[in-house]
Amino acid sequence: MKEKILVTGGLGYIGSHTVVELQNSGYEVIIVDNLSNSTLNVLERITNITKQSPQFERLELRNKSHVADFFKRNKGIAGIIHFAASKAVGESVENPLLYYENNINTLIYLLQECNALGIENFIFSSSCTVYGEPDSLPITENAPVKSATSPYGNTKQISEEILKDTCLVSPLKTIALRYFNPIGAHESAEIGELPAGVPQNLVPFITQTAAGVREQLSVFGDDYPTDDGSCIRDYIHVVDLAKAHVVALERLLSKRNEANFEIFNLGTGRGSSVLEVINSFEKTTGQKLNYKIVDRRPGDVTAVYADTQKANASLGWKAEKSMEDALDSAWRWEQKVRGF
Repeated sequence: MKEKILVTGGLGYIGSHTVVELQNSGYEVIIVDNLSNSTLNVLERITNITKQSPQFERLELRNKSHVADFFKRNKGIAGIIHFAASKAVGESVENPLLYYENNINTLIYLLQECNALGIENFIFSSSCTVYGEPDSLPITENAPVKSATSPYGNTKQISEEILKDTCLVSPLKTIALRYFNPIGAHESAEIGELPAGVPQNLVPFITQTAAGVREQLSVFGDDYPTDDGSCIRDYIHVVDLAKAHVVALERLLSKRNEANFEIFNLGTGRGSSVLEVINSFEKTTGQKLNYKIVDRRPGDVTAVYADTQKANASLGWKAEKSMEDALDSAWRWEQKVRGF
C-alpha cells in the first residue's frame, strides 16, 4: 500500500473518479465530504469498481474545530487533493457569501492544519474560469488571469493566491490544476455526473433530455463568431482528468516539482462547439435530441480551449479518451441512473 491521501469532496463527480484512480494506483484513500452535492451510495459504487472500500467521514469543512479534530484523529496523511467547493456560477451570483465561506474558509482551515502537521503535498482543483475571455487561443498557463465574472470564479482566483502566498513562507508544495470542461462517466457506469436540480453543464442536460427527464435542450446562441455560431469549449473525459490528479500527486511525492507552486491546464487542446457535441451525441448513441436555439446567456465567452503542452511535457500526461468515448459513457450512466 502506498501513502495515505486525503480527498476532500471525494464523493462528488470528479472526486469519486479520482478516488478510483488513486485506489487503482495503490494509494490508501480517506474521503471527507459533507454530502451537500453528492450521495453516500457513491462510496459503495467506488468499492464495486476497485474492490476496496475507502475510509469515509462525513465532515463539514466550514467548521474549523471539526477540521482540527479530524486531523488529530487521522495521522500520517502524505498529501491532500482538495475538491470540496461549491461550483454553480449562477448560484454564486445569487449567494456570494455562501461561496466565499465554503470555498475560501475551508481552504484556509485545511492549510492551517497542513502547516501545523507538516503535510507538504497539496493538489488544488482550479478552473479555466480564471482566464475569463481569453486574449488568444489556445490558452497557455501564462495567459493573464482576468477579473472574475462571478463570485465562483473569484473564489478560484483568491484560492490560488492564498496557496501561492502560503508556499512562499512554508514547506507547502502545491499544484493547481485548471480544468476545462469535464464530461463523461466511468466505463463501468457505476459513477458519473449527477447534478442536483437542473443541470448547469451541457452534457448532463443532453443526457437528461435524451432520457425524457428534460423536455428540451436550450442552445444559448447561434450568432457567435464560430463556424456554426455556437460557443466552443474544451471537453475532457473525467477519467483522463482523474488520472492527471494521480500523476500530479506523484510529481510532488517524488519531489519532481520545479517550484513550490505550479499550475497546469487540463484539457484536450481541442475546442468543440455546442452543436458539434449535440451532433456527436446523436451519432454516437442513436438518440435524437429535442433542442432549440435561444438567446445568448450572460457571461458566456465565445471560445475557450487549452494549450496542453506544459501538462503533456512536465507531467507526462495526455488526454487519451475521445468525445465519443465520453458521450457514450455519459449516456450509459444516465440510463443506469434512470433504470433503463
